[in-house]
Amino acid sequence: MDVKNVDVLIIGAGPAGSVAAGIVNKSGLNILVVEKEKFPRFVIGESLLPRCMEALEEAELLDAVKEKGFQEKFGAKFVRGEEFCDFNFTEQFTEGYNWTWQVPRGDFDNTLAQEIIRKGVSVEFETTVTDIKFEGSNSTTTVTDKTGKTYQIKAKFIIDSSGYGRVIPRLFNLDKPSNLPPRKSMFAHINDPNRSKYIEPNRILVLVHQPKTWIWIIPFSTGVSSLGFVASPEFFDEHKDKSTDEQLRFLINSEPHLKERFGDQDFVFEPKILEGWSVTTEQFFGEGFVLTGNVTEFLDPMFSSGVTLATASSQKAANLVVRKLKGEEIDWQEEFVNPTMKGVDVFRTYVMGWYDGDLHDIFFSKDINPDFKKQICSVLAGYVWDTTNPFVRKHERAVKSLAEVIRINNRK
Repeated sequence: MDVKNVDVLIIGAGPAGSVAAGIVNKSGLNILVVEKEKFPRFVIGESLLPRCMEALEEAELLDAVKEKGFQEKFGAKFVRGEEFCDFNFTEQFTEGYNWTWQVPRGDFDNTLAQEIIRKGVSVEFETTVTDIKFEGSNSTTTVTDKTGKTYQIKAKFIIDSSGYGRVIPRLFNLDKPSNLPPRKSMFAHINDPNRSKYIEPNRILVLVHQPKTWIWIIPFSTGVSSLGFVASPEFFDEHKDKSTDEQLRFLINSEPHLKERFGDQDFVFEPKILEGWSVTTEQFFGEGFVLTGNVTEFLDPMFSSGVTLATASSQKAANLVVRKLKGEEIDWQEEFVNPTMKGVDVFRTYVMGWYDGDLHDIFFSKDINPDFKKQICSVLAGYVWDTTNPFVRKHERAVKSLAEVIRINNRK
């Protein structure tokens, strides 16, 4: 059996894997990236957050993305009936990037992967990991490529950025359920030729359909928008006798804004369903490996945290791997897991606050303190590690307290 020897094996060529590869590559270490899918391929997570720009910049991937002409994104707008709340990233509390992009992920992810290839990193697509064995921090990974050929990769360290594939957690039985309730999404790309009549295309639009059911509309620069419903699985059961296409058409026509804007527009592809996405793992690292991105924990599409957590965790992990392979002792719990989980926990508070109604009361209040709104805006921009922000430092208490104060004032 053929054997390849590398310093670092990266599993997955999505944003997490590409950021890790870009950073490790700058150190001069020998890298190999293996990716199960053929790129470009479809995946959700199309509305980025400004914080991920910092990871792309450090990985030297930012310029390649800028050249693609993706739709620039400057904020997020939330709508409930006739009420709305508009967050503009230029008005956030935290210093940093105040814009990002809305991207068809197939094109975006392929742009990142092709850029790391251009920088000299080997990426082997349509290659599946079937086994990993560790001897201390050294590993032997068995893979099978698209021709059916099997070979091994010997590495000094593995960065698992395999996303929903969850390679190491599944091989070593590390998966465990999230504490978030199960949810389901039905979505598609749809032609959107008259978008400027309804909303500026430079932001994501979130519509409240029912208290715990919401809709995303993400305009792309191509004249197509991503549209999806997110709800409990039971919400979709009412029309389970219909095809997926018929179900999504029915839901579009049940919401006045969507019916007017999209009722007679064509889907770009057959609508898709995603469910059971909230999952976490028993451990984020071990001797010879670290997990990054959605392999660690994926929360929910609300607030678009996925790519930000993926790229930020890979940014952190890649730098630690470089230090380790240069001979430093790394405290993975203190330097990787704890800070990563701080960001996850902040996003979790906001996801749960959305579904329990606290954030509805805050967002649609007519009397929200402008300083509080700026601090919340920074969270929505992905700056969930800025502990100078009270809505990060004491995130759960801050959200609950503000929502209660608003409810009390509304009763007066």
